[in-house]
Order: sequence, then structure tokens, then C-alpha cells
Amino acid sequence: MTTIRRFCCNDLLRFASVNLDHLTETFNMSFYMTYLARWPDYFHVAEGPGNRIMGYIMGKVEGQGESWHGHVTAVTVAPEYRRQQLAKKLMNLLEDISDKIDKAYFVDLFVRASNIPAIKMYEKLGYVVYRRVLRYYSGEEDGLDMRKALSRDVEKKSVIPLKRPVTPDELEYD
Repeated sequence: MTTIRRFCCNDLLRFASVNLDHLTETFNMSFYMTYLARWPDYFHVAEGPGNRIMGYIMGKVEGQGESWHGHVTAVTVAPEYRRQQLAKKLMNLLEDISDKIDKAYFVDLFVRASNIPAIKMYEKLGYVVYRRVLRYYSGEEDGLDMRKALSRDVEKKSVIPLKRPVTPDELEYD
């Protein structure tokens, strides 16, 4: 049985094994603590039998006006728990919070252009490639900015793809 619940401080000492995947971005403790303090509704963990952490999602809400959106900072599932739709459940939770509580226009995320399995999963969840960000990852690998429109974006303006790639310095950050 899997339980999805809010991430808590104690989880910071127990989730390292989930981050062992080379495609998972790993951050320092203060980064995780900032998310936990500022956006607790956007930070959840999937826990299995024996209180094993199976995966987690962390994100935030940011932007202004029609750029008000939910953002997936990280979503990952330990290899032994993949193909059980845990990532889908975690993504749906973040999308629901963004849509129903924060009234965001869309949810976005960045993914390595080489991470084909993740891109395909996001596409199945309704995400589209909004733009390519050149050398987004460590100044080496391109990233894809993928978006999914939420109910507030009736005309789906937020997911109309840009015609040209951008560089990291062209991104807006809140």
C-alpha cells in the first residue's frame, strides 16, 4: 500500500536513495528546506510498506498575471517502484493544487532533452514542449520547458510553443 503525504523535515534524512538516479537533480539541504518552508503544499512524498520512500515531488507556484503557474522542480521515483504510476499520481496532485487552490494558468517543468522516457511520460500526462532552452543543464545539455494548461487558461495560450529556442538568461525567475 502506498501513502502520499506531505514531505516533512525527517524525510530529508531518508530520501537520498531515491536521488541516486543520474537524471535526478540533487540539491543542497537548504534548497529543500526553502521549498518545505515556502511551498509545503507542493512538496509530497510517496511512502510504501515499512515507511520506505518510493518517490517525491517538489514544486512551487510563481509568476504574475497570465504567467501565474505551478512549477515542478523535481519529481522522481526510485527505480524499484517505477511503472506503478507513482509519478503520475504525484504530478496529478501538484496539478490539482495549482489548479484548484492557487488558480494557476498552467504547470511547467524542465526536463533534459535526452531524457526520452520522462518526455514521453509527460506527454502522456498532457504536457507539450513549450520551448527548448539551450545549454540549460550545467551549460552543456539542452532542456525542454514543458507545459500543461489548467482550467483557468481557457484559450490554452500558455502552451502555444515558441518558434525559437531560448538561452537560460532569457528565462524569467521569481
